Amino acid sequence: MSSSPRVLCIVLAGGQGSRLGPLTVGRAKPSLPVGGHYRLIDIALSNAAHSGLGHVWVLQQYEPHLLDEHLAGGRPWDLDRTRGGFRTLPPYQGQDQDGFAQGNASALLQNWPVIEALDPDVLVVCSADHLFRLDHRPVITEHLESGNEATIVTTTVPRAADAARALVVRSDGGRVTAVDNKPDEPAGREVGTEVFLYSPAALAEHLSALTAAGGELGDYGDRLIPSMVDGGRVGAVRHQGYWRDLGTPESYLDGQLDLLRDRPALRLDDEDWPMLTSMPIRSPARVRSGAELERAWLSPGADVAGSVVNSILGPGVRVEAGAHVQDSVLMHDVVIRAGARVERSVVAENASVGRDARVGSNTADEPVPVLIGARRRVAAGAVLEPGATLDPTSPRSALHAAR
Repeated sequence: MSSSPRVLCIVLAGGQGSRLGPLTVGRAKPSLPVGGHYRLIDIALSNAAHSGLGHVWVLQQYEPHLLDEHLAGGRPWDLDRTRGGFRTLPPYQGQDQDGFAQGNASALLQNWPVIEALDPDVLVVCSADHLFRLDHRPVITEHLESGNEATIVTTTVPRAADAARALVVRSDGGRVTAVDNKPDEPAGREVGTEVFLYSPAALAEHLSALTAAGGELGDYGDRLIPSMVDGGRVGAVRHQGYWRDLGTPESYLDGQLDLLRDRPALRLDDEDWPMLTSMPIRSPARVRSGAELERAWLSPGADVAGSVVNSILGPGVRVEAGAHVQDSVLMHDVVIRAGARVERSVVAENASVGRDARVGSNTADEPVPVLIGARRRVAAGAVLEPGATLDPTSPRSALHAAR
C-alpha cells in the first residue's frame, strides 16, 4: 500500500429524524440549523475537509431538496475538485432491488457498485447527526496499522439513558468484544459515535454473507457490526473530546445551548478547526435601543428589540420590544411579537409567535421543549405548555425559507 492510502468518506444524510417531530417534516435531519446559521451536516463535512480527505460523498434518501441546496456542490468545504472531492449519492431503486434502503447497512449494500469502483483502501462512514470535532487522520492510521476489519470511534456518555439510544460497545485493550444496539438496560456507557472505518474487502464479504442469509440488513448495529465483532477483528478508538447526539428534542436544544457557555467544550469558530458552511446573505445583526441580551447568539440579519437570554437566534429572526426569549433556539426568520414569552422552545423557519403568547417553560421540573414547525403561527395570547408540538403549515414549509 502507498504512503497515502485512498480514503473514501461517506456521510449518511438520508435519515428522517422522526424523533424530532415537526422539525423534520419535509426535510432531512442533516439540513436542520445548528448554532444559528450552520447546519448539522456542516459538522461532518468540516471534519472531513480539515482532515484532508480527498473523496467525500453524501448519501441521501429522505427529502433531500433543502439539503441539496445547502450543499452547493461541496464548495463551502473546498471539496468541489476536478478529480475526486465531493459527490452526492441520490436515492434510487436499482433493477435488482426491491425498494429503497432500510437502514445504514442496507444503504452501503445498495451503493456498493460505486464504492467498489473507486477501490478505496479504507472506507470511513459517519452520520450527520452529531456535534463534535474529530481529526480522522490518526484514526485512519491506527485502523490501517491494526489490520482490523472495522474500527469504531467510541465515546463515554454521561448517563445510561444516553447509552440506551446508541450502539453500546464493550472493549478490552482497544479490541471490541461485544456490541448492543439501543439496549433497554445498557451494560456500560461506552458508545459508538457513529463513525466507522471499514476495510472494504472485509466489509464486502460480510455484506454478501448477511444478504445470502436473508432478512433485512437494517442499521449497522442490527446485524453488520455484531457479525464483524464475532470475527474478532473490530477495534475501538476512544474519542476524548466533546460529542453529542442531537437526535432528540432535548438533545437538539441542549446541545446548542452548550455552545453558549462561557467556556464551551466545543467552538464552531475555532480558528484551528472552524466549522464551514454555506452562509446566508444577510445584513449584520441589529440590536435596538432598550434590548436586553445575556449569553445570546445572534446570526446575520437578526433584529432584537426585546430581551434574549441564553438563546440562539438564526438569520433574520425578529424579537419585538417587550418580548422575552430564554433557553431557546429560533431558526431563520422567526418573529416573536411584542409581549410574547418563549422559553425552552425550538421554533422552525418563518414561524411566528403572536402578541402576549406564552410558549414553553424553563422551570427545572418541565424539561421537555416546545417544538413549532416551519411557517406555523401561534395566535396572540395563546398558551403552549412544555412538550407541545405544532406541525408545519405544509409538509415542505421549510423549503420556502429565505436564504
